Amino acid sequence: MDDEFDVVVVGAGPAGAAAALTARRAGASVLLLDRADFPRDKACGDGIAAHSVDVLAELGVTEAVAGYAPLPALRMIAPGGGAVARALPRPAYTVPREVFDARLVAAAVAAGAQLRRHAVRRVESRADRVVLDGQVSGRVVIGADGAGSVVRRALGHPPNPDRHLALAIRGYAPVLPGPSEQLIVTSKARWPAYAWSFPIGDGRANVGYGEVLRGEPLSRGYLLDRLAALLPGTDLATVTALRAHHLPLSTHRPTPGRERTLLAGDALSLINPFTGEGIFYALLSGALAGSAAARSPEGAAGRYAHGLRRRLGTHLRHSSVAAWLARRRRVVDAAVRAARRDDRVFHDVVELGLGDGRLTARTLAMIGVGLGGGEGAPRQ
Repeated sequence: MDDEFDVVVVGAGPAGAAAALTARRAGASVLLLDRADFPRDKACGDGIAAHSVDVLAELGVTEAVAGYAPLPALRMIAPGGGAVARALPRPAYTVPREVFDARLVAAAVAAGAQLRRHAVRRVESRADRVVLDGQVSGRVVIGADGAGSVVRRALGHPPNPDRHLALAIRGYAPVLPGPSEQLIVTSKARWPAYAWSFPIGDGRANVGYGEVLRGEPLSRGYLLDRLAALLPGTDLATVTALRAHHLPLSTHRPTPGRERTLLAGDALSLINPFTGEGIFYALLSGALAGSAAARSPEGAAGRYAHGLRRRLGTHLRHSSVAAWLARRRRVVDAAVRAARRDDRVFHDVVELGLGDGRLTARTLAMIGVGLGGGEGAPRQ
């Protein structure tokens, strides 16, 4: 072997950087591989929720959102046209991934991880190590290489099937007039689907549209048409850096690891099925994977699976139930009405969609009451 490390992390996005940071803090030698040089763009909504900031603080990364204005509020428009706009329990941020990811990688390198540009093509599991492309070996390898994960395929896991996979397109546009808030506009047609506009603070907003795949191809033109229909104040001629990306939803997760190979973030299908949020899951799962990998490698997969169950198991079950309920547009309309009436319901919905919250009995009861309400003005 040319290079041997305690931990090799494939993919240097938020999950990979968090894994590298945690493993280094535990004293492991770490190699961080990515097919791109940093800084690099990454198709994403760029939303950084408060729970993500919490995980970063635990990792000792305090400057990841520095220089970006906090977004104090969220406005959500339901499929039936009803709306709720309230202050978030804690502010969120919009930080372009070109900036955010580069800051996390810099933190991992500062902690002692080696960073190397390399596109992994072959993963070979041996009794005492995992070998990548016949050149690099790790006592444990962490696959944090996204929705098209090579490491995931090497473990024998196919991509998520339709109905457990979404497709979204993202770009940058002049910010819409109005208050500084995250805007989510759900679609009555083609539900589950929604458009978003997240102000960055520099005169631009991250805008996009995504929907759950249901067995038919979605063209770029179709995605842009839906974005324009749901965000009529956004002129497509002004939208730059348009890129599409897949979102493997957490309702169809593979096993988190086998022997000395672990999966984190999008490679583990850790995308919230209710909102499409994935950065919090990526950071948390990456940190848990790095911690498990840095200890005795023989038990890494079991320790990691246990850590994920303990930290996210209940939440993931609740978010799956919420996603199943939300497949019915009337339920979403009722949830928005309930959140408009009751601040605690709003907070529950935010915690469930952006963090590690749960469906509470109160929120379910309030949604049940809301199911008796009107549909509101029709939406496109």
